[in-house]
Amino acid sequence: MACDVAVVGAGPYGLAAAAHLRGVRGLDVHVLGRPMSFWEEQMPAGMLLRSPREASHLADPAGELSLDRYEQALGVEAVRPVPLERFVAYGRWFQEQAVPALDRRRVLLVERAGGRFRLELVDGGVVRAARVVLAVGIAPYAWRPPEFSGLPPELVSHASDHRDLRAFRGRRVVVVGGGQSALESAALLHEAGTDVRVLVRAPRVNWLVRSSRLHRLGTLRRLLYAPADVGPAGLSWLVATPAGFGRLPRRVQDPLARRSIRPAASSWLAPRLEQVPIHVGRAVVAATASSGRVRLLLDDGGRLAADHVLLGTGYRVDVARCGLLAPELLRGLRLVDGYPLLDRALQSSVAGLHFLGAPTAYSFGPLLRFVAGTGFAARALARGIR
Repeated sequence: MACDVAVVGAGPYGLAAAAHLRGVRGLDVHVLGRPMSFWEEQMPAGMLLRSPREASHLADPAGELSLDRYEQALGVEAVRPVPLERFVAYGRWFQEQAVPALDRRRVLLVERAGGRFRLELVDGGVVRAARVVLAVGIAPYAWRPPEFSGLPPELVSHASDHRDLRAFRGRRVVVVGGGQSALESAALLHEAGTDVRVLVRAPRVNWLVRSSRLHRLGTLRRLLYAPADVGPAGLSWLVATPAGFGRLPRRVQDPLARRSIRPAASSWLAPRLEQVPIHVGRAVVAATASSGRVRLLLDDGGRLAADHVLLGTGYRVDVARCGLLAPELLRGLRLVDGYPLLDRALQSSVAGLHFLGAPTAYSFGPLLRFVAGTGFAARALARGIR
């Protein structure tokens, strides 16, 4: 089959983009992927979204398919923070309303053929498109520090590898990391009956206590924080305008971006971790397997043994690791530290190849790492293609 635009991925960015592209007259859009699959299959059951409700809406052109509208349609009460299960159900509802024609087949390869893109599918099918929009999410970019290379998955895994952390009940687990993913995983493990402890490289955990207090200040909160709520007070308004953020000099952008997405954890997590040992200022310098357990050597000379190590070490974008792009397409991409350089339509240096989500953060700032960035990305994409 052939189309004008093939959207690869049916998470928040893929769905928002498809919803906007469907409004472009005369454009034949084909969307591939299982809706909200990463959120449903690779996020732990019982998780609560760190992002506030106001930053958890998927973007549609008319603004009629918000999380609030979904809850009103079902007659359910709005909750804060938003449970993972509620967000997944909302995403599926959004898909049914905005992108009902969805091809759930998995894409194996994207390549150039005859002046168009050729997408090879898992069942042997082929889709040919004039343009391709990659919205594959962050799963391909899970970061596993080199200290843990060579260890089998039954001993070391990434937080995104697990849906149900109750499988670790009764075992000793060391969680590595000091951000939301690591600390919420530790809380869920503890509540599931796991003997858990946390290793944090930084000298302290950055609890968002001050931010939480400022968010309760009503009118003043709205002056300090943009609705997208990415970044600290004041700076969040700059982050919320990706087009402007992307025009800042690199020497200004980079430190502001790091400041906006540094590892941190919601203040509501702290009480759930009061009985969990958290070792700050400690890093793993070596990890080995011995007698079915993991032995860890720390930078202070200390040692730990565990049945399993769970890496809450986040994600590092490198589009070569997305696993879909043919070598000739990768060679045609202009990259900086694994990020593609993009124009205003989120188009890469390979004409007709667009990116959405985290890979766009180098060009447009940290907002594009979060659900709150779907509005800007979808509008920019649709406007550029139109």
